[in-house]
Amino acid sequence: MKSKTKYLLSEVEISEIFQNSKLGKVDSFYAMGAGEFNSVYCVKCNQKEYVLKIAPHVDKKVLTYEKDMLRTEIKWYERIGQGTAIRIPKVYYSDFSKSIINADYFIMEKLDGVQMDNFKSDCLQSDSHASKLAAMASEIHRIKNDKYGYEQNGLFEDWYQAIKAMTQNLINDAKSAGHKSKSGNKLLTYIEKYKEILKKADCSMVNFDLWTPNVICNTDEYGNISYAWIDPERTFWGDRISDFVALEFGKPLENKIQSIESYNGVADEPIKITTEIKIRYHIAMAYLALIQEVEKYYRYSIFNYGWIRNVVSAKILYNKAFKYLGSVNI
Repeated sequence: MKSKTKYLLSEVEISEIFQNSKLGKVDSFYAMGAGEFNSVYCVKCNQKEYVLKIAPHVDKKVLTYEKDMLRTEIKWYERIGQGTAIRIPKVYYSDFSKSIINADYFIMEKLDGVQMDNFKSDCLQSDSHASKLAAMASEIHRIKNDKYGYEQNGLFEDWYQAIKAMTQNLINDAKSAGHKSKSGNKLLTYIEKYKEILKKADCSMVNFDLWTPNVICNTDEYGNISYAWIDPERTFWGDRISDFVALEFGKPLENKIQSIESYNGVADEPIKITTEIKIRYHIAMAYLALIQEVEKYYRYSIFNYGWIRNVVSAKILYNKAFKYLGSVNI
């Protein structure tokens, strides 16, 4: 998708990047992916295909949590590779020096297969995607930390402090773009109201981007399906219930039966739906709405599909989250 943050490269720049990486001479390349923040290219070099991922230009305004996000993404790949059985692409080379282009970038393995949202197989049931995503989420949630938040922005002692700071940063980002977020400030009041409940959340690796395009599916000669995870760039340390916002997106938490059953079937710590869990879930839902509300100012023009989609989605998420958070009696 077209986005203001994408740094588009010339053939000369891509050739110089690969020459510098010592991977060889570029044979061909093309832009790939439906991503909306970084630029991504498939580059063929010595008969082998690679993926080149480029952060926005250093002078491009981005959201606070998106600053240096590409660097942190490599760390998340390493943690997934070391702490789970989930397949990830190998990162061959990274450069944060800005010596060739005015942006961070890295080169990684191009995985065989197609994105989960485009994957068709006679072996899959209609609910298999939701089951697999939930099972993968349970694996990364086993990776723990003692501090919360985005590593690139600084970590906090508990989830209350972290989600409060994350929310305030987005409100400030909106202000920097010339806008006010009434809904963002409303979310802050609920974060304060449920402060003690938020403090109870354990600290796990949270992807917060569990959409089917971020999983690559492939079928071998025997019909066995393999899954690999890409783009863990929006990951943070925090409340694991946050990942359920994207799982079976749009359904109330208690109706996400397939995801919860699949998750609990393999998780070290099963999810039990309580009032406190639902409060934390709806705080995360409103936080996603705030991201969608604010990021459109940085990425899209007002008539762009991304702008319209974000407006509609944020409104729906805010309404659901605030309706619940305003109705709870604790």
